[in-house]
Amino acid sequence: MDYYSASLSRLINELAKLPGIGNKTAQRLAMHLLKVSKEESSALAHAIIEAKDKIRYCSICFNIADEDPCHICTDQKRDRSILCAVQEAKDIIAIEKTRDYKGLYHVLQGAISPMDGIGPNDVRIKELIIRLQKEDVKELILATNPTIEGEATAMYISKLVKPSGIRVTRIAHGLPVGGDLEYADEVTLAKSIEGRHEI
Repeated sequence: MDYYSASLSRLINELAKLPGIGNKTAQRLAMHLLKVSKEESSALAHAIIEAKDKIRYCSICFNIADEDPCHICTDQKRDRSILCAVQEAKDIIAIEKTRDYKGLYHVLQGAISPMDGIGPNDVRIKELIIRLQKEDVKELILATNPTIEGEATAMYISKLVKPSGIRVTRIAHGLPVGGDLEYADEVTLAKSIEGRHEI
């Protein structure tokens, strides 16, 4: 990128590192940021820094939050007998948008993937098992993505939890196989939760 100034090239390179942002989009974003007022670009920079400084993982469910425990874990209106295990924090947002689920969550922060060198100890399965032993959970909903890795993770957790007597269910496959919860519409996701089945 010799035709850009050094600072503009650096901005484009940094923007292009974001997921889903290619070189052309990074160039458009950089040009847009140059057009907006200094106050607007400073607000964006401060929002990024503030998020990096303040956001942490909830010590109970491992959701991303400003406070610990997070607002979901401290909400006394939630049904504490139901726990929904998801792969990533963004999956909680997808489920919450349905307005149908009123239980608590546990974020695994990934899925078992031997091909990528990710085993059971590399995701938050141990913390889930400890949590199930401490809390009075009657049902564990496994809401991992309908991918090979998500299915393997769900089956692994199911085999660990079933002997404890806790009901283990899997969300129904109203979701496209190979897709992510983050991209599912609210109706499809709500139907998936309603049609969950025991595994």
